[in-house]
Amino acid sequence: MTSAQVAGTELATALLAGARARQDAMVAHLTMLAEMESPSADPRAQQPLLDHLQAELSARGMRVVRRAGANTGGYLVGAAASGPAWPYGLLVGHVDTVWPTGTLADRPVVLDGPVLHGPGTYDMKAGLVQALTALDLITEVGRTPEVTPVVLVNSDEEIGSRESTPAIRALSEHADRVFVLEPSLGRDGALKTARKGLGRYTVTVHGKAAHAGLDPTAGASAILELSAVIQALFALNDHDRGVTVNVGMVSGGIQPNVIAPESSAVIDVRVLTSADAEEIDQKIRSLTSSTPGTSLTVEGGMGRPPLERTPRNAALLEHALDVAADMGLHLPEATAGGGSDGNTASQVAPTLDGLGAVGDGAHAEHEHVDVPGWVDRTALLAALLLLPPLRQVLDAPDAVDPLSLVPEP
Repeated sequence: MTSAQVAGTELATALLAGARARQDAMVAHLTMLAEMESPSADPRAQQPLLDHLQAELSARGMRVVRRAGANTGGYLVGAAASGPAWPYGLLVGHVDTVWPTGTLADRPVVLDGPVLHGPGTYDMKAGLVQALTALDLITEVGRTPEVTPVVLVNSDEEIGSRESTPAIRALSEHADRVFVLEPSLGRDGALKTARKGLGRYTVTVHGKAAHAGLDPTAGASAILELSAVIQALFALNDHDRGVTVNVGMVSGGIQPNVIAPESSAVIDVRVLTSADAEEIDQKIRSLTSSTPGTSLTVEGGMGRPPLERTPRNAALLEHALDVAADMGLHLPEATAGGGSDGNTASQVAPTLDGLGAVGDGAHAEHEHVDVPGWVDRTALLAALLLLPPLRQVLDAPDAVDPLSLVPEP
């Protein structure tokens, strides 16, 4: 089928047919990737999977830049074979999972009818297969995207993307749009058009040790002060606004008969808006001690900013809804409590998150992929890659080689 023959609903039909014809191959590919265990905590274990993806992108005519990580498995970026490129669109995914090496021994990858079960399938190795298959589908229908695909795959998403965030932001700043191949939300396959921002803080209280029986008034209890701090932190919760402040870990003291000289608490913060992020950050940093003889310090801060339903994200969503309608696909939207690399990308570019697999069980033992829904989602991704540029020429950055934007190690 030539590009002249493919338009509108005809294109949708061709892409759906192509994806469905590849279902068995996609399942086999995902099974292979899922059986290459790649936990965030084991950079060495991630290398075979990154090697495989590098080879797959190269086979599709892409130049690939690989960056080693200092404490992670690093990341790779694949771009067009030559020359500056603008406009380009960024596809973002990750190889790391929350599952330790050896999990497959107890929970192997199993296909049960239309459902593929296994650790790492849904979150998010299915999204990696989607990216590669979508590129193949575009070639099959004889189309050349007006917006050149660029692929970034990291190995530290599940632990905050500390090493890969500079590359994600740099490439997103110049991108016409960003598609994040994280799994969809819920069994209906909702796009994640909003995500909470995440923060992590540690409050440490310093007191003074003394014998709890012989001379208790000579001491200053860091644990007593920490109890007051914890109450102040929990008072910051506002569920109507989507603000959660959770003290998830506490420690302190040296012996039961000693007034505690030090104690600490680790706090997880989640917010829906940047304004709330700034407010909660300021309130946590403004904490002061009220117990005589104690003092406190605050470390940490907001890590991933919120992914908000901005006008540019909403505009990209409308295009996606139109494409889904051409395919006869239902495409709901939802808000996710967890963060992803979409949080970073959305600060500087139109972003759609949750374009990955339909299924359920991220970070859970019942993790699985709904194969037919996932396959159709791959056709949707291919169609989205064929959308015309979103940004006007006057708003466009100068043409650059995307690989030149990848930070040097």
